[in-house]
Amino acid sequence: MQVPKTRELLNLSGKVAIVTGATRGIGAGIARRLAEAGAAVAVHYRSNADEAARVVAAIAAKGGTATSVQGDLAGAAVAKDVVAQTIARFDRLDILVNNAGMFPTRPLLEMKPGEWRDMYESVLVTTVLCTQAAAETMKSAGDGAIVNIASIGAIHPAPDHSHYNSAKAAVVMFTRSAALELGRYGIRVNAVSPGLIARPGIEEQWPEGVDRWNAKVLLGRLGEPEDVADACLFLASPAARWITGHNLVVDGGVTASAIY
Repeated sequence: MQVPKTRELLNLSGKVAIVTGATRGIGAGIARRLAEAGAAVAVHYRSNADEAARVVAAIAAKGGTATSVQGDLAGAAVAKDVVAQTIARFDRLDILVNNAGMFPTRPLLEMKPGEWRDMYESVLVTTVLCTQAAAETMKSAGDGAIVNIASIGAIHPAPDHSHYNSAKAAVVMFTRSAALELGRYGIRVNAVSPGLIARPGIEEQWPEGVDRWNAKVLLGRLGEPEDVADACLFLASPAARWITGHNLVVDGGVTASAIY
């Protein structure tokens, strides 16, 4: 293959991306960054059309191209419809970022069966169904990049997150499994595992967690949505053209800190 020139490595001009759960936080940051790199972006939302519209407007204000697409991704038909909406608008699909999910906390001994099912449906099932739907289109094109948002909880458990930790661990192994099966079609599948990402009010809502984080993180701060977005841009871009089946940890070094 022809090796891209340096200035082309992070250029997504002419590409089309879907970012699921893109109305706020990490998802919105990813959508904005991919658009800044030149991609047309489908900003997925489940129920908050106003927030999706704000992300689309922010992208347009900077000269980018975006549209919003709605759907509850727990059903296979809906995942296919989100892909179909995107293709109807932009005529192709090159990139999928599976970001949709949930982040409740509960001690293990208090957790009810429905909470486990809800977590796995939100985090894992949506990732699987969207990957299947997108890969059918990418397979025909012989090219594509899928990035799954996992978590450092997949490799380093946190208290009161047993359902979240295990669901994200499943996302990491699903990523490797999908990479194994889809590589023959030119589709790359990777994961990004963020650490603790800043959001409005987090210090007041979860002071003990922020304190524990700050005591361990090597680079001295919480992450920002843009830190995760830049990793996704890299993995979706020509710069990562020979990378698949990988889990990129983006955590300021917290999982590399000393344990004793």
